[in-house]
Amino acid sequence: MVVIKKVSAKSVLDSRREKTILISIDTNVGRFSASSPTGKSTGKYEAKPYMKSLDKDIEILKKFTDYFSDENIDDFHDLRRIEDIVDRHIGANSLFALESAILKALAKEQKKEVWQIINPNAKNFPRLVGKCVGGGKHSKLEKKPDFQEFLLIPKTKTVKEASDLSKKIKKQIEQDLKEKDEKFKSKLDDENGWASSLNEKEVLEILKNYDAPIGIDIAASSFYKRKKYHYQNPVLERTGEEQFAYISNLVKNFGLFYIEDPFDEDDFESFAKLLKKFPDSLIAGDDLIVTNMKRLEKAIEMKSINAVIIKPNQNGSLIDVAKVCELAKKNNIKIVFSHRSGETEENILADLAFGFQADFFKCGITGKERVSKINRLIEIEKKMKHSH
Repeated sequence: MVVIKKVSAKSVLDSRREKTILISIDTNVGRFSASSPTGKSTGKYEAKPYMKSLDKDIEILKKFTDYFSDENIDDFHDLRRIEDIVDRHIGANSLFALESAILKALAKEQKKEVWQIINPNAKNFPRLVGKCVGGGKHSKLEKKPDFQEFLLIPKTKTVKEASDLSKKIKKQIEQDLKEKDEKFKSKLDDENGWASSLNEKEVLEILKNYDAPIGIDIAASSFYKRKKYHYQNPVLERTGEEQFAYISNLVKNFGLFYIEDPFDEDDFESFAKLLKKFPDSLIAGDDLIVTNMKRLEKAIEMKSINAVIIKPNQNGSLIDVAKVCELAKKNNIKIVFSHRSGETEENILADLAFGFQADFFKCGITGKERVSKINRLIEIEKKMKHSH
């Protein structure tokens, strides 16, 4: 069993040079730390990252340190007892980092990998989803695509092959952008995607020439105001119906495999309509669901999605994340574990994605904060090969 003797927390900088939380626990089996990422394009239904503020959460964790020492932790489900102690006192980022550190301690104490604490029988590896070109809120350019992410989703035998292929294609796309985008400076956005001034159609024209299924994260809520979708590149506004027709055309013309957040985060109906029209594509909800049980239940009832984004720090509670994954599986909804735009080199996301048997792992293609997670997944894959 694991006994927590002391909890401490401090702020560290994420990949966007913004502050996030790092939590360390001293236990009977050593000291373990974990940090949380921070999102930029956050859904309005997401759990609050901190209760009042980052500093306040740090203070509260110090105060609570003695309460934890009364709890002995033997397995994943004992996280519930930790959640009961901190309930409504700390935010989702803090809870996620705390629970991640505890899982690392449990793994050490039981001489296991972190994923085995969640599910010792895990065996299927998720397919990589990696951003190669970026726009929307993640790009600092004046002129940029309105859609937030243009994704490569290679279908390969191993995670390693997928990672190598994505890197290779991303490098080639840099050359294409140099030719087609006179403003292109080989700069990267918040998630290490190429920052381009082309619009979404022009980017998709480039991507469709490569031998990998493609996807988009439209993050439509980020440019939806007063019942219209406000595009900047070129400037125009679309009603819900026009947005539906536009997205449908893109799916058809570019054979899109994956479409995330094509409509506003309250528009379950349009998601359902799109899924009905393209049952063979993945219609994924992120801002629509925000890793929240109630919203997933609603989406299931309305047949809005066939894929769901799981961002553990949108919720904080890994017990809840487990329930959301279980509900998705029961209803044949594909699970996409995802990084955030503000990331640290924390790699536990790979263990969570594998432990919860995600179908996809959305984690960029390059950049040390992204690659640390992909490399962890590759490492799990190697160890599994050797153990058989």
